[in-house]
Amino acid sequence: MPRTDNNKTRRQFFRSLGGHGPIQRPPWTDRDFTDQCVRCAACIEACPERVLFHGGGGYPEIRFDQEGCTLCRACVDACDEDVFDTRRPAFAWRARIENHCLALAEIHCQSCQDACDWQAITFSPQLGRPPTPRLNREACTGCGACQAQCPNHAITMTSEEMAHAE
Repeated sequence: MPRTDNNKTRRQFFRSLGGHGPIQRPPWTDRDFTDQCVRCAACIEACPERVLFHGGGGYPEIRFDQEGCTLCRACVDACDEDVFDTRRPAFAWRARIENHCLALAEIHCQSCQDACDWQAITFSPQLGRPPTPRLNREACTGCGACQAQCPNHAITMTSEEMAHAE
């Protein structure tokens, strides 16, 4: 029986009740990914950062618990199916710095800036207090490196599509 958007919405609803955010798929994939992926795990095995995992139904998911994606394209090269589209941006989401960021609480921390190869996060000096983060959403690739390194888990990946799924 083919899945419908209604089934995907219901699954996301139950995931959110369990404290899980939206499912995040590998780079350069779209929401039709599960209709095309054959669950061979070649992309998971090829990922040098080990950010791809077996998710629900055996479909690859990406998690930024320990590392971010370097956009190396190893997953693309390993896939024999035509599920990746490198003509589009790698990810539909971008980083968002949440209110419980240590730097926003005037605790000196710049872990996210240090992790960001794209220089999307910078810190502005402040007179008499630690610098505060600034996010350039145009420079952000959504790679998750900042999220993986944040000691207070104050960075989330969000997009319009993900906001509607929550």
